[in-house]
This record gives sequence, C-alpha cells and structure tokens, in this order.
Amino acid sequence: MEHGLEPGDFVRHPREPDWGLGQVQSVVGANVTVNFEDRGKVMINTTVVSLVLAR
Repeated sequence: MEHGLEPGDFVRHPREPDWGLGQVQSVVGANVTVNFEDRGKVMINTTVVSLVLAR
C-alpha cells in the first residue's frame, strides 16, 4: 500500500494526538521516521498506522 509521504511532510499520529505535529524525516518503504513536537523521533510502520497528513 502506497502512503505517499515524503521527507518534509507534516503529519499527525491518529492515536497519539498528544505527540503534536510531526515532520517526516525519512521514508524507507513502509517505515517512516517522524520527528514529533512533543515526543521526538519515532519510526512508524505505515502498514500498521496510517499517519494523517497535516494541511
């Protein structure tokens, strides 16, 4: 499944709203590393969690 995320995109984690806004740092297949305002860097498997693009 294609997630369409690219480095530099801003996203939110749908199950962790307290993490705040995150910026995509890297994308390797389904693994996306995001730097969240209030959580720091987290690697997320997008086959498990569908990140929400912040517009």
